[in-house]
Formats: sequence, C-alpha cells, structure tokens
Amino acid sequence: MPGTAAEPIHDPADAAKETAAPARGKAGEARGKAAASGTSSAAARLAKLGLRRPVDLVLHLPMRYEDETTLAPIAEAIHRAGLGLPAQVEGEVISNEVTFRPRRQLVVKIADDSGELTLRFLNFYGNQTKQMAEGVRLRVRGEVRGGFFGAEMVHPTVRPVVPGEALPDRLTPVYPSTAGIPQAYLRKAIGGTLSRTPMPETLPRAVLDGPLARLHLRPLADCLRLLHAPSPQESEAALADRSHPAWQRIKFDELLAQQISLRRAHAARREKTAPTMPRREGGLLTRFLAALPFRLTGAQQRVVEEIAADMTRPHPMHRLLQGDVGSGKTIVAALAACQAIDAGYQAALMAPTEILAEQHYRKLSAWLEPLGVPVAWLAGSQKARDKREAAARVESGQAQLVIGTHALIQDTVRFAKLGLSVVDEQHRFGVAQRLALRGKAGAADTPDSAATAAETVPHQLMMSATPIPRTLAMTYYADLDVSVIDELPPGRTPIVTRLVNDERRDEVIGRIHHAAAEGRQVYWVCPLIEESEALQLQTAVETYETLVAALPDLRVGLVHGRLPPAEKAAVMDDFSANRMQVLVATTVIEVGVDVPNASLMVIEHAERFGLAQLHQLRGRVGRGSAESVCLLMYQAPLSPTARERLATMRETTDGFEIARRDLEIRGPGEFLGARQSGEAMLRFADLQTDAWLVEYAQEAAELMLARYPEAVEAHLSRWLGGREHYLKA
Repeated sequence: MPGTAAEPIHDPADAAKETAAPARGKAGEARGKAAASGTSSAAARLAKLGLRRPVDLVLHLPMRYEDETTLAPIAEAIHRAGLGLPAQVEGEVISNEVTFRPRRQLVVKIADDSGELTLRFLNFYGNQTKQMAEGVRLRVRGEVRGGFFGAEMVHPTVRPVVPGEALPDRLTPVYPSTAGIPQAYLRKAIGGTLSRTPMPETLPRAVLDGPLARLHLRPLADCLRLLHAPSPQESEAALADRSHPAWQRIKFDELLAQQISLRRAHAARREKTAPTMPRREGGLLTRFLAALPFRLTGAQQRVVEEIAADMTRPHPMHRLLQGDVGSGKTIVAALAACQAIDAGYQAALMAPTEILAEQHYRKLSAWLEPLGVPVAWLAGSQKARDKREAAARVESGQAQLVIGTHALIQDTVRFAKLGLSVVDEQHRFGVAQRLALRGKAGAADTPDSAATAAETVPHQLMMSATPIPRTLAMTYYADLDVSVIDELPPGRTPIVTRLVNDERRDEVIGRIHHAAAEGRQVYWVCPLIEESEALQLQTAVETYETLVAALPDLRVGLVHGRLPPAEKAAVMDDFSANRMQVLVATTVIEVGVDVPNASLMVIEHAERFGLAQLHQLRGRVGRGSAESVCLLMYQAPLSPTARERLATMRETTDGFEIARRDLEIRGPGEFLGARQSGEAMLRFADLQTDAWLVEYAQEAAELMLARYPEAVEAHLSRWLGGREHYLKA
C-alpha cells in the first residue's frame, strides 16, 4: 500500500543535497560523509519517537496548537499582561545587550508604533545575539508578564521577518518530541511527508455505509490534513479535548486496528497446538483436593472448572484470573498445575517480586512436595551454584513445578516439557516478558500431533488482584477468556479504614502498643518515594529506629528490597511465627505476604500511593478472625486527587469498585502493564471518553475479517506497523 512501506525517513533538507552538483575531491568526500551521518542521526532521533516509516510521521499528530495567525500591537499585549494568555507581536529591535546581573542573560528591546517590550533570555547562544541585532524586525510570541523593569516576555519564540511579511493562515502544530528534535524540524518533516504520502481509505465502502453509517466518519486523508494544519475557524476547544469530528475518525481507525488484531490473535491461538491435559481420576489433582484442610468457595470451584475445561482442549488456554486481594487465586493456580503435572508436563509460576515468588514457593511446596511433586525455586539473588542446580533440574524434567521471578525467562533456563505457564500480577510484567515465558515450551509437543515444537505453546494463566474494569477488559482483553473469583473465603473479617493526620503520629504509636498487648501484630509501611529508592530506604530505617525507641518492650523488624535474601527471609519468618510484633517495611510487602495474626496496618504518607497499591497493601491484614484496621496516615494539605483516592479507600473495600474509580482517576496504563512494555497500544483513543466507539469498532472488525482480508492487512500495517505481537500476551 502506498505510504506504508518501511522505507527509511530522510532529512527534509536531503532534497537540496541530492540536487546539488556532485562534490569533488577529498573535501567533497568528507562533506558527503558528514551529510550522510547527519541524515542517519536525524533518522535515529526520529526513531526514538517511533517514527520509522513515512506513515508514522503522518500519524504523529499534534498535542496542541499555537495561534500565529494574528498580531497584536505591543500596547494591547501589555494591557493583557497577567492573564496567562499568549500574544504575538511584531517590532523592530531598538537595543540588544548581554547583562551579568543578577546572572548572565540576553536582554532585547523591541518597539512598534504603540509601545516597547522587553525580551529576556536566560539561556541563549551567541548566534541569537546576531539574529536579534539592532534594526532587525522580529515577530515574537509568548506570555507578557510584569517584570521588575516593566512588561516583558521571557524566552518567547522569535522569528526575524521582513516588513509586511504575511501571517500564517493556519494554526501552528506543536508535536510530541524528544531531545534533539526541534519543533521546526518536525513541522518540516511532517509537512513534506504529508504532501507526498497518499493515505487511501482502508475501510471498504460497504463498511463505511453499513455498520459505521451512523458515525458519519469523514475521509481519513481530510482529517489528517485538518489536524496537522487546522484553520483558525475550527473550534480550538474541540481540537484540544479531541472531540472534533476529525479526531473521532482517527480514534475510530486506531480502535478498529486494535480490535482486528485482538481477534486475529484469538484465531491464531486456536490454530496453535497445546498439550491436551485430561483430568485423571485418583491422580495428583484428586489427592491434592483431598489433602486440603478447607473447602473451596463456590467462586473458586467455578473458575477451577473453567480452567480445567480449557486445559483439556488441544489449543492453548489464554485466560485471565481476576480475584480481589485474599480471594484465593493461589490455590486455583496450584490446582491447574496439578492437572498439568498429572498429564506429564511441567508447570511454571512467575511472580514480579522475590518476596511474592518466595511466598508462592513456600506455600506450594508445602502443599505439593508431601504428594511427591518436586518443586524448584529460581530467583536472581540465588548463588550461581544454586541457580545452576535448579536450572539443571528444570531442564532434565525432574522439577515438575518451577516457581520464580524474571529469572525464569533467562536464556540459561530451559524446560524439558513446559505445559502450563502462570503469571501472577500480570500487569507488573512487560508484554515481552510474558511472551518470553510462553516461548519456553521447549519440547512440549503433543504426542498425537504432527505439529512441530515451534507451533506448540503451553497453556497460559494470568492472575491479577487488580481487577480490570469491564471497559478495559472488553477493549484490551478481547482475545482473553476472563474468570472472576467474586467471593472471599469464609472467616475473613471486614477491614475498617480510617484516615489519620500525620500530626497524630504519637496516638498511632500508642494504638500499636495496645494491639501488641492483645497479641496482635502490626505492619508499618513507609512512604513511596518514586524519585529515589535510597530515600525510601532511608525513611524506612528512620521509622524503624523511631519505633524501636518508642516501643522498647516490643520486637520491631525491618524489611526492604535491598536486604540480602537470607536476612529478608529471616525477618519474614520471625514475623510469620509471631516472634516479632511490628514489621516496618517498604512496598516490598505489597503482595504475597500472608500473616493471619496481623490485624493493624499503618500506611505512612498514604497520599503518595495509587489506589491499586493502597488496596493491595491493605489486603495484608484482615486475613484472620480478629477485627482488622488500616490507618492511612497523610500529610496536609491534600491535593484534590489524593483526597479523592483516600476517600475511596475509606468508603469501600470492593476491589472492582476501587478499580473502576482508579480508572477514572489514573487512566488505563497501570492495569495493562503498558509502561513495562514501552508500547502503548492506544495513542489517541481514551477509554473514559471513547468507550462508546469500541462497539462500532468490534462490529466493523468482524465484517472486515470475514469479507475484506486485503483491507485488514492494509489497516493493520498503517496503524500497528509491527507492534501487533504485543497484543498477544
């Protein structure tokens, strides 16, 4: 298709270079090499923005616009100073000097018939002083502010002009960029590419006139031209909030590409071979269920049946298991592993943190090793010898269940016969990491199939205690089957959540002493400091020392991500065995820690945490029969967003309601692991405002897949361009 081929992007100045006479001799050769180097470096910089093909440039749409279509007299711009509105003025330079008080700066004064204006540059280059020499006419745009010496613009955009030079008749686009790519370069590159790149319709007329007729979609090429260079008559508000009809067409096409790709991934998965794993009467699965000291909840039984049925089929299971904190997802994963092991295959469970992975290892090995199932443990912090021994057990097939962190997907780890991969807290992994574990199938051929190992993939179960709101599941997980554990095990007590001002810290410490006197245990979680892990550690150490001094009759422990694994395990063992009453921790205890006797949770600087993380942390208590309390300690004043988050935590313990509100506050990124994959699949559509378009996209996707395969390929090439595999994990 024209405009979508993966030809390289060239510097817009290349045309001039190519039409110049050939350079001769060594000097010409050197200049030629320099030009080639400049072109490749420009292409490399553009590649950082994901702009590798001409169509990528065409679809690199503005994030905002500047109105350079009008000029204001300097006096009028000064009159509007302080309103926060940009103004564009034109005048002749009447003075230009570099001053050194209070710091080195370039001060330029311009004037027109109505008055004078100062331009101040705190960072500037030598050539700018020449560009703005006395007598030069400048067109400048920026916000006029009242300065110490009168009205001024600080760091305005500046362009030398000739008297009477025409104004633009279109709004000036401002594009997402990165270091080394100025806006002027992007505008020139995009403008040139747009003029020479055809953008024919990829939506067949039958689709536009059929399912999409009610949307009244404008032609794509017209929408792109409008968005790159809108006239001043277009609604600036509609362009800014992306409700303009041109934006609607862009969002629809993007959602359509996503829905087509998800459906293709689903169909491709059903064409792949996976091991068939029938449930064996009297096998490991039966013995494991008989050995459990508790009964499964109705919700657990339902999802176990759904997963078991998937694993008996000859195509790969691709299922997301959702369940609130403490709903019992681990036992469901263990039962799935038993079914795989019963059928003669290995199972792997990958968790995002060592503490969570180790918690799974301890729990699952305690359940399964007495039944004769060898369980292996793999983590980055293991000694080289232990890691080699574990990897050898995995490769030989001796280890039937393998539990670990990202260490499971290292090249040195090979499975003899991987039949089931389980990914816990799946949104905490990058898409490429989830795909890597699935790619460890090794020799897991089905004996009754002629398929090669490359075509055979393990069954995949992804687990999340961060429930995915329905809109997200419908849009992002259209190729997944979703199971939900919507019931907590009996005996869980509701957790009471209270907000406490940081000034009442002494009262909180007194509450800890009272809880410990009654035989209960306490978590104290230190604040999340995103800028610095070292600062977070320092805060944890200081809090630990404060509590040791304030509670001399109690044993206080400290756990954080930098502790050596043996020390971390020793602290957690002491806390689990009730030899320690208070555990000071960073967010390493967010998931996986299960101590039923702990009934009080203090989260310091709770305003710094997101809703999902607060809900996970709170889920560490309320696991026994005692009334549990979570104290969210905050520092005033609170931002509106922080106040909304903390109010949500106080009002509900329902993970799905919290997820719904979290989506409203934060958007979808964290739910999906988009940050880890580095490839956000939706650049333009917003699930909060554009969810209504998804159903139209689904209907059009089904019709195009059924009747217009060539249009499908053209549409995917244009919008995804090689990123389609990221939707398969």
